[in-house]
Amino acid sequence: MQLRTLIPALLLAASAFSASAADQFHAGDIQIDHPYARATVPGQPSGAIYMTLENHGKSADKLLGAATPAAQKTEIHTMSMDGNVMKMRQVEGIDLAPAASVAMKPGDGYHVMLLGLQQQLKAGETLPLTLTFEKAGKVDVSVTVEDAGKMPMAGHGHRQH
Repeated sequence: MQLRTLIPALLLAASAFSASAADQFHAGDIQIDHPYARATVPGQPSGAIYMTLENHGKSADKLLGAATPAAQKTEIHTMSMDGNVMKMRQVEGIDLAPAASVAMKPGDGYHVMLLGLQQQLKAGETLPLTLTFEKAGKVDVSVTVEDAGKMPMAGHGHRQH
């Protein structure tokens, strides 16, 4: 009887691990975890991509840029709240210290801004993204579009600059 319950549990754990591993990418010593975008509404001109970047190396690196055919232009942005005012600005890159990580998340911190979306981003779809690092070079990742209704709303409502 215990074997009957153990096998399904092991299969479930294995599928969770493989789904997690499929959501992870590497460029040299840089690990890219769970790149995702929020779904957009029809006609929305911009969106954002979030992920976690981890530097497993002994020397610093830097995310220099990103590109995707899903948008006319991509920029690296930082966003913060100053009282009740959202402040967003473009940055030249994201420094990645040795043995450090940077969480790009909605509402605070860094994100990849998508300007001039070619089409609506729909939950369940994926889009290609190429990240360029100063030392690790280029890496292609697959970005999962997730339902915006299931995520925090802070930082929502980017407008094209």
